[in-house]
Amino acid sequence: MPIFNTQLPQLAQALRSGKITSTQLIEASCANYSASEDQLNAYKTWAGASALETAQHLDSLIKQGYDFGPLMGIPISVKDMFAVPNLPTFAGSALDLGPAWQQPGKLIQALLHQAAVITGKTHTVEFALGGLGVNNHWGTPKNPWSKDQARVPGGSSAGAGVSLCQGSAFLALGTDTAGSVRIPAAMTGAVGLKTTVGRWPTDQIVPLSTSLDTPGILAKNVTDLAYGYTAIESQLSGQEVKVPNLVSCKGLRIGLVENFFWEGASNAVVEEVRRAASQLEAAGAELIPLQVLSCDEVFACFQAGGLSVAELAAFLTNKLPTSYAKLDPVVRTRLEDGAAISVSEYLQRKDLLAQASLTAAQTFEQVDVWLHPTLPITAPSMVEIEQLEDYRRLNMLALRNPSIANLMGLCALSLPVGVDEQGLPIAMQLTAGAQQEVKLLALAQVIERQLGYYPDLPN
Repeated sequence: MPIFNTQLPQLAQALRSGKITSTQLIEASCANYSASEDQLNAYKTWAGASALETAQHLDSLIKQGYDFGPLMGIPISVKDMFAVPNLPTFAGSALDLGPAWQQPGKLIQALLHQAAVITGKTHTVEFALGGLGVNNHWGTPKNPWSKDQARVPGGSSAGAGVSLCQGSAFLALGTDTAGSVRIPAAMTGAVGLKTTVGRWPTDQIVPLSTSLDTPGILAKNVTDLAYGYTAIESQLSGQEVKVPNLVSCKGLRIGLVENFFWEGASNAVVEEVRRAASQLEAAGAELIPLQVLSCDEVFACFQAGGLSVAELAAFLTNKLPTSYAKLDPVVRTRLEDGAAISVSEYLQRKDLLAQASLTAAQTFEQVDVWLHPTLPITAPSMVEIEQLEDYRRLNMLALRNPSIANLMGLCALSLPVGVDEQGLPIAMQLTAGAQQEVKLLALAQVIERQLGYYPDLPN
C-alpha cells in the first residue's frame, strides 16, 4: 500500500483489517523525518522514539480487537502552542514554559483518547504573532515547494504544513487567530480549516487572543480534513458527527466576493482562483457577485493591533513577564506598536467587530459560501523579508485576506487550486457562517472533486 498517497478513511480501514500496522506508519514517518528534517526544520520537538513505542503497543491492541476511535494509530503533528504530555512547550519563544504546559487540554485529550500517535511539536512564530512563519530563535521552517531558494512556509503554524509535505504526519493540528492555519496551508499546498470561535476548546493552548483564537487542522486533502474534523468533533461532543457526501455542485450558491480580497493580488492568483470559480459554475454552481461590507474598517482595526496584540501583551505581563527580555525583535515591535491602548479603545474595537460580524452573517441568507483568494501572493523568499519594513509589509499582506473570517466570527477553509509561474501553490478560501463547519466541509469535498486538483511537490 502506498502509505502517504492513501486517504485516511482507507488507511484507517487497512489498519483495522491488518493490511498495514501503526508501526509501519510511524516507521515511514520517522524515515521521512530523518531524510529531510535537516533541510526543512518542521519540528521544535520530535517524538519519534515514543511514537514508535506507542504504535507497537497499539498494534497489539488492534490485533486483540480494540478500537479506540477513528484516529487510532494515525500520525499527527501538533503545533508548539498546545500542551502535550512529556513534550516541552516553547510557543516559539526562547523559554520552556514549564511542566504546567505539559498538561493536556480537552482538544489534545480528544486525540489521546482515540490513541492518535503524536509525532512531535511543530515550529510556530513566537507566541503565534506573525503570518509568514519566521522564527529567529529556532530557525524558520523551509517551504518544501521551493527548491532554488529558501521561502517562508506561512505562519504562525509554520511547521504544520511542512510536516505534511515532509510525510512525517497525516494531519497537523494548528491554531488560527488571523489566518495561522490557512496561510501555511495555502503556502504549502495543503488544505486548512479554521473553526468558529468557541467550536473547540482552547484550554491549555498558549493564548495569543482570548477573543479570537481557534484551533484548526491541516491535511493533504479535504477527505482527510473531514475525517480528522469529525473524529475530533465526535469525541468532544459525545455524539457521532458525519459530513454529508454531496454528489454534485448543482444548486450550490457561491458568493464570488468582488471587493477587498483581490487588491494587490498577483496575476497568477487572480487567474487561478477565477478559473476555479468558472469551472464550478460550468459544473452547475451558481456564482453570485457579492460585496462584503466593513472589510476595510475591520482590517484597519487589525493593523492597529486589533484585540490580539493587547490580549497577548496582557498574557505575557501576567503569566510570563520574564519573556519580554528575550522576545524576537520582530515580535517585540508588533507588541510595542499595538499593545498600549485604552480600555475605551479596546471596547470600541470589540463593538466594531461585533457589528461587522452581524452584517457578515446576513450574507449567508443569499449564498452558501464566500469564494476569494486565500492569499493575494504566494510564499515570499527569505531574501525578500530581510529588511524589517519589507517583512512587516508582506506579513500584513499575507494576513489580510484570511483575517477577515476571524474578525467577523466565521469559519473558513483554504483549498489549493494551482501554482504560479515559479511553481508555488495558490489557494482559494471558502468561508461559511459561524458554526457551519460540517456544511463547509461537505461543500469543500464536492468542490475539490469537481476541480480535480491534488497537488504534489515538484521533483
